[in-house]
Amino acid sequence: MNISRIALAGGVAASTVLLLAGTASAHVSVQPQGEAAKGGYATVNFKVPNERDNASTVKLEVSFPTDHPLASVSPQPVAGWKIDVTRSKLAKPLEVHGKKINEAVSKVTWTAEGDGIEAGFFQQFPLSVGQLPEDADQLVFKALQTYSNKEVVRWIEEPTEGGEEPESPAPVLALTAPADDAHGAAADAKSGEAQETKETASASGEASSNTDGTARVLGVVGIVVGVAGVAFGVLAGRRRSA
Repeated sequence: MNISRIALAGGVAASTVLLLAGTASAHVSVQPQGEAAKGGYATVNFKVPNERDNASTVKLEVSFPTDHPLASVSPQPVAGWKIDVTRSKLAKPLEVHGKKINEAVSKVTWTAEGDGIEAGFFQQFPLSVGQLPEDADQLVFKALQTYSNKEVVRWIEEPTEGGEEPESPAPVLALTAPADDAHGAAADAKSGEAQETKETASASGEASSNTDGTARVLGVVGIVVGVAGVAFGVLAGRRRSA
């Protein structure tokens, strides 16, 4: 009986720990589709879980980093949500593809036109962003999650390297190394294909030349044999006449 009670208590405690851990980790986050390479463009998803049993998530506001502004931000339509994009003037203009950009997106707001994200569900909000900075390893966004009961959860605490995760961490987009190696490999592959094509063409030309030479030799030999045959026939005729 005592063993059964201990086992039951241990199971309840373990379940409680897992439940609390799951609740603590359920926060607004951002992840790329594929990779978010430095200096490139990427499609990212802001994942928003609903953490309340008695309310729905009806609004998400995402503020963009001012230290690394993004000149291009294009949201993908999400059914049942209205999207507002806010642009702000930059203190220092950006140069993108040889053009100076004086303003950038500072905030994107999604507002539910219906019930929003209900209890037990989550929603993803996709964005195409760029050009990503080349001198940063990550981008930190700050998000506000508003519930139908007017509660606002502020996901704005920046994580520190080597420290514990904040209670309300801000979404962080990790940036990967530039994709220059891939372009180089593609260029090398094309160069190799071109070289292989040249070598194949050269070999084909040599084979064709050798074939033509052989044909000419055989032709000459055939003519000589023919002449010799005619001469032999003439001499044989004369001998019979004699």
